[in-house]
Amino acid sequence: MPDLLIISGAPSPAAPTGVVVSQVSALLQAAGHRVSHLDVRALPTLSLLTEDLRDPRITAAVSGVLSADGVVVASPVYRAAYSGLVKALLDLLPKKALRGRAVLPLATGGNQGFLVAMDYALHPLLAAKGADHVVRGEFVLDRKVGSPEAAAALEAAADRFLRALTPRLRKVS
Repeated sequence: MPDLLIISGAPSPAAPTGVVVSQVSALLQAAGHRVSHLDVRALPTLSLLTEDLRDPRITAAVSGVLSADGVVVASPVYRAAYSGLVKALLDLLPKKALRGRAVLPLATGGNQGFLVAMDYALHPLLAAKGADHVVRGEFVLDRKVGSPEAAAALEAAADRFLRALTPRLRKVS
C-alpha cells in the first residue's frame, strides 16, 4: 500500500479545511492506505518563513513530502489565494519534488468566486514543484462542509486520487 501525505493549511481541526481533511483522510484510510498528516500550522513559523532547513521539524516535513507516494494539498482560500503557510512549505521543496506523484488539491472558501484559486493559483504552484499528475481536486464552500453534497464530492475526489495512484505504483514496482 502506498504512503499518502495530507498537507493541511487549516487554521484548526474544526475549521472547514480541517473538517475536509478529516473526511478525506478517513476515506483514504478506509481504502487501506497509510495516511500521514502534515499540519502546516504546527510547524515553527519562524523556521518555516525563513526557510531554515536546519530546523529538524522543517527537515522532517520536507522529507515527508519527498517520501510520500501521493500528496493531498488542502488549503483554505482567502481573497482568491491559498494559505500563505501552505505556500511557504511548498516553497521549501526542491523544484521537481512532486514529479511522479499523484497530487490532489482541495480547497475551502467562503464564496464560489474563490474557486478560481484552484486553477489560477494552486495548480500553477503545484506544477512549479514538478507535479505532473494533478488530479482534479475539489473546492467546498465553507457553509457546505459536512453536508451530504460535500461528502459526495469529496468521496469522488478521493476516488479519482486513488485511481491515479494505482498505475503510478505499478510503474515503480
